[in-house]
Amino acid sequence: MSPTERGPRAKHQGTVGDIESVRSVLFTVCLGAFAMPFLEALTQLRHEAGSTNFVTIMVSYVPVIHGEQKTKPTQHAVKSVRSHGLIPDVIACRCEKPLADSTVRKISLHCQVEMDQVVVVRDMPTIYQVPLLLREQKMVPLLLSKMSLSTEAIPSSRVARGEKLWEAWKCAATAEHTATVNIALVGKYVSSPDAYMSVTKALEHSAMHLRLNMNLLWIDAEHLEPEMQTADPEKHQKAWDTLHSASGLIVPGGFGKRGVLGMMLASKWAREQNIPFLGVCLGFQVAVMQLARDACSLPHADSEEFDTATKEPVIVYMPELDRENLGGTMRLGLHETIFQEGSEWSKMRALYGGVQGVKERHRHRYEVNPQFVDRLQEAGIHFIGKDETGQRMEIFEMKDHPYFVGTQFHAEYQSRVLDPSKPYLGFVAASAGCLDKVIKSQVMNGSK
Repeated sequence: MSPTERGPRAKHQGTVGDIESVRSVLFTVCLGAFAMPFLEALTQLRHEAGSTNFVTIMVSYVPVIHGEQKTKPTQHAVKSVRSHGLIPDVIACRCEKPLADSTVRKISLHCQVEMDQVVVVRDMPTIYQVPLLLREQKMVPLLLSKMSLSTEAIPSSRVARGEKLWEAWKCAATAEHTATVNIALVGKYVSSPDAYMSVTKALEHSAMHLRLNMNLLWIDAEHLEPEMQTADPEKHQKAWDTLHSASGLIVPGGFGKRGVLGMMLASKWAREQNIPFLGVCLGFQVAVMQLARDACSLPHADSEEFDTATKEPVIVYMPELDRENLGGTMRLGLHETIFQEGSEWSKMRALYGGVQGVKERHRHRYEVNPQFVDRLQEAGIHFIGKDETGQRMEIFEMKDHPYFVGTQFHAEYQSRVLDPSKPYLGFVAASAGCLDKVIKSQVMNGSK
């Protein structure tokens, strides 16, 4: 909905601050200096917006101690919030299991809110089922009432569209998943999985779309390198055994030389063993480097990111960027990728519905060296997608491979539960053996 459709209230709508951090401090009734700016900002915003344009939803954990649901922490948190000028309109109680009616009544009584203002947000099988729980708790009518919003002015076509969207979401979130697909993620930050949150969520979206359970296998790229065989043979063997058990391999983005050789060797294994592969940003670049070493008589092919003096710079620093000042100098945001003439055979292009071009988000400083493109394509890798100038490589794909694809862009940034990222959808489908069916569906949808 656009700001003009929302009306004058639009400027007051949105998400403010790190509420979870503030709540945690309030939970211990120990308001630190860092929490106060958030509370002050919320208090001022409520005053500026007006009570019917602002809803405060306080999230509070209700622990179970010796089998009893305890409400004192919530009571103290609400008291502390109120002492600083914020009045909770809704108290969302996080809990492992549904709260007893007596517990809800106790919170309602001692926190001075109505029973319907206490929303029980229990643990769900997946985060995608939480909206179903909130609807069950009548959250939407509660918000409509608190903000004095009427549904009478909403066009029937929009209501119908909303109901269709809701049914699609409900179907996706509650569908039975019987088959499982094993996906290996080879990266350098696997000890901190949150670093790959966008990637893992895009994989989840694709698996949900295909009605599959996904078993994500985390592999530290350094453990695949020859040096690890000497340093720690057990870790080295385990990493390769895990990789060999996967139905598909994804190598996501990253910075720096650490683990790059392991990523390259993993891409080589996927290419030679006909295992579905998706390389994203750095993953795109390491697959190109490895192919150059294997098939282009470039045994020292490298990236200027890792060796500025390399004599075979297959990956180079983008010429228009500042080499000295790294802050804010990456190629960022939406840029168009044009599918090249003669790429009608491409699985990737078919996944996008056979369109002429797509816009995806970018975040990189390095690119494939145009001087090596012809040699790389002669070796069997096709750059089916390029930027508007035709000089910057955006997508590669191997023709005679189940799914060997790389993207310079980060398609995961635009992935949604009901509209999975196309490169990721194709990758998961290929790993599960149902790519042809998915491509047929995407082509039909793209031609409408």
